[in-house]
Amino acid sequence: MSVTMSTEESRSLTDGWLAQDLDEWTRRVLRRHFDPEHGSPYWLKRRAELDFDPLALTGYDDLAAFGHFELAVLRDLDPADLVPGAVARPLAGRVWESGGTTGRPSRILYTDAMEAHWAAWRLHGSRTAGFRTGATWIDACPSGPHIVGEEADYLADMCAATVYSIDLDTRWIKHLIRNGRLIEMEEYVDHVVEQITDILESTHVDYLRSTPATVHALINRRPDLMSGLSGVYLGGTQFSADAYRRFAEAMPGGIIATTYGNTLGCANGVESPDGGATLPYVPNFPQITMAVVDRTDPGRVVEYGEVGRVRLTVLHEDLFLPNILERDQAIRFRTSGEWPCDGVANVQPLQISSQTPEGLY
Repeated sequence: MSVTMSTEESRSLTDGWLAQDLDEWTRRVLRRHFDPEHGSPYWLKRRAELDFDPLALTGYDDLAAFGHFELAVLRDLDPADLVPGAVARPLAGRVWESGGTTGRPSRILYTDAMEAHWAAWRLHGSRTAGFRTGATWIDACPSGPHIVGEEADYLADMCAATVYSIDLDTRWIKHLIRNGRLIEMEEYVDHVVEQITDILESTHVDYLRSTPATVHALINRRPDLMSGLSGVYLGGTQFSADAYRRFAEAMPGGIIATTYGNTLGCANGVESPDGGATLPYVPNFPQITMAVVDRTDPGRVVEYGEVGRVRLTVLHEDLFLPNILERDQAIRFRTSGEWPCDGVANVQPLQISSQTPEGLY
């Protein structure tokens, strides 16, 4: 990762973002992406097809006029076409992928500003959870085209950590499940866990960053090694209350921290208000917002405490993706006064089948 920052720099950025007025931020992002001279090529082309003037919209709620952004667009589009012309060319940055379960992956390019946003909120999340700097980590997460794989470098560079890395190809696991090759899937899981246990048996490790499914496998195979950890940092799209209780029992007194999301947008887990029965997340505001909408009427936001489908909006100065309907469901969560937008809680796949296996992250 090319971004490094101190805790003080991170706090200054996140405090500034949390103080933003969402309507004003929305107008700012629209002005940038629809600027006739320096806007993003994709949205300038789309402007001619819209029956309204994006620059006349006055606030966040008006983004409903765009309808729902279809992720299929990102499978064939040059990622550079989503980046405003105001960003210097030639573009320099990593192209990251999301999805790949129900078709070819979607791709977006992360600019320096987007990387800084991601890194600042990651540091905020780990600091809030109580992870200490200077610790030793095992990072067992998807790498390659997945931005989550960048966190190994982030831990080393921004948390002064010693990091051991394990590769994890979740797309291959999903491929095996789709094709009914469950014995091979178990063999692959064994392969991953063996690499983790080899490190745990040979050196002291404080924290493990991985997926809930991998931690489950470690508990099943080597509960003695799991109990020696001081914390786990879980990423992805599903973490249940039952898993929370099981992890807490397997690692008494350890930190259990979470993130939810994907390459397009992320949220940090916050403290459960009821001992793990409710597992809430707050999005990386204001560039990322999440709503919970009616599954049959996605234009309607459900009431607090009600279950619905997750709707994601990306409002970054360098990336605008309105009203994405995710393949997840969640509870609409009322955040505290210090957080300027809704949260989501108890996320799980919208549907589960062997053809589109979800929740493995």
